[in-house]
Amino acid sequence: MSEPLSTEPYKGVRDFYPADWARLSGVFTSIRTTLSTWGYQEYQASPMERAEIYESKTSEEIVNEQTYTFTDRGDRRVTLRPEMTPTLARMVSAKRRELAFPLRWFSIGNRFRYERPQKGRLREFYQTDVDLIGLPEGEADAEIISIAHAVFNSLGASDADFTIQLNSRTLLNVAMNALSFTDEEQSGYLALIDRKKKMSAEEFAQKRAPFERDGIDPLALIEARTNLDVDGEYQKVLLLIQKLSARGITNVVFDPSTVRGFLYYTGIVFEVFDTNTENPRALGGGGRYDGLVSLFGGDPIPAVGFAIGDVTLLDFLATHNLLPENTSAPQIYIGTPSKEDISAAVLFAATLRSSGIRVFSNLTEKSLGDQIKDAVKRDIPYFIAYGSEEAAGKKVKIKELATSSEKSLEKKKVADYVKKYA
Repeated sequence: MSEPLSTEPYKGVRDFYPADWARLSGVFTSIRTTLSTWGYQEYQASPMERAEIYESKTSEEIVNEQTYTFTDRGDRRVTLRPEMTPTLARMVSAKRRELAFPLRWFSIGNRFRYERPQKGRLREFYQTDVDLIGLPEGEADAEIISIAHAVFNSLGASDADFTIQLNSRTLLNVAMNALSFTDEEQSGYLALIDRKKKMSAEEFAQKRAPFERDGIDPLALIEARTNLDVDGEYQKVLLLIQKLSARGITNVVFDPSTVRGFLYYTGIVFEVFDTNTENPRALGGGGRYDGLVSLFGGDPIPAVGFAIGDVTLLDFLATHNLLPENTSAPQIYIGTPSKEDISAAVLFAATLRSSGIRVFSNLTEKSLGDQIKDAVKRDIPYFIAYGSEEAAGKKVKIKELATSSEKSLEKKKVADYVKKYA
């Protein structure tokens, strides 16, 4: 006989059993509700894209080392999407004459990156992308950061639980230009400071040295703000932080080393971090990308957005005891004393379902005792044995399995009782 196939999933991906998926779905439901209250609409697209849309403006590290790219049977190069923003830009460009700008869109779906699986990083993950397209920097930037803040608040997080680190690519570009950086030096320097948080102070000092001019590099120039152009861009960032603070968002801080790895950012960039050092990876981030849509033709369209990955988000929620309860399990188990009672029990279950109750109805010939054991195993809190007496009468006995207590209820009141207590 051949060896049985492994039950392990592919390395770096997850299986979601019902309770796991219900927990993640509960997080997504909260996020969807929050985004909808801000007037954002959900969209979706295939996870397969033409490889060239990532090769034009996505991070070189992602393109060269992390994408799942293959050649299909039609000799076309295809990539499983590592991020959503290029797809969004393609979709907007395709129907730019038909769409009503500004667009407020969001998407929740899976992404794929060939990375070394570790805490906070997997090869398949789910990500929420939120974008505001068609408005220039200013109020749109403030709105998108406010929404990121609102999403974390909606999941139960307080401002003390997370911080939003804000910077500007324009500010960095002005500082690099003030020091006469070549295009190659600019790319190398941005890649370096994007990895700054992963290095020791000694290692970073060693690697920044080749970029210094008379002992000054762009970060030092920003910190000194002796250059008028640099100080002017810094004041714009400071004004945005002050505007957010006036709206009650006080956990936004300026961090000149926040870069974001993607090449398409053109203005503000920001990342969200847990204040608990157990979770050092960014929980989410984004920024302004005014030139991306024009890669597909036509004039540039200003855009700003952010994304939140589920892996680091779940770590954050678990650390702060904010994970939602399982919400998909049935609330009540309708048992049957004999197989002859199944038809009547199914009809009673249907009346409960019409009231919005999640019902598990027995269809087997198991004894009532075994059915109760089955309900306990499934984590169903309430049980009703529905036989001929219950079918003919107006009342049923509902059993709370955790305490074994029973209560007699009129049939028409069962749904309200379960909604209240289950």
